[in-house]
Amino acid sequence: MSDMKVDQILTQIRALREQTSVAKPGMIEGDSFSVNAPSNVNFGAMLKDSINAVNSTQKNAGALAAEFERGAKDVSLTEVMVNLQKSDVAFKAVVEVRNKFVDAYQEVMRMSM
Repeated sequence: MSDMKVDQILTQIRALREQTSVAKPGMIEGDSFSVNAPSNVNFGAMLKDSINAVNSTQKNAGALAAEFERGAKDVSLTEVMVNLQKSDVAFKAVVEVRNKFVDAYQEVMRMSM
């Protein structure tokens, strides 16, 4: 039904978490912690794609709800509710990511130069 599945989002989040986790084999050693070697990931494009995917999920859920309200026989209430919950979870994930970015930005701004 929707272009983006919640499972795909969770897989992406887990992959990003693994890329940023500390002290794994094959990492570059720092003074007191380890970091992953930089990769060629276009973060801006990835963020834009994620936001577009969440937007698409919300539009799909809204369209299904509208079809159900019009009395479409091929759309069940369960399907509508599941898609609305998926879009809600995806939106909350994007808001949390945004909040983490704002927190990180504020922390960097508080650092003394």
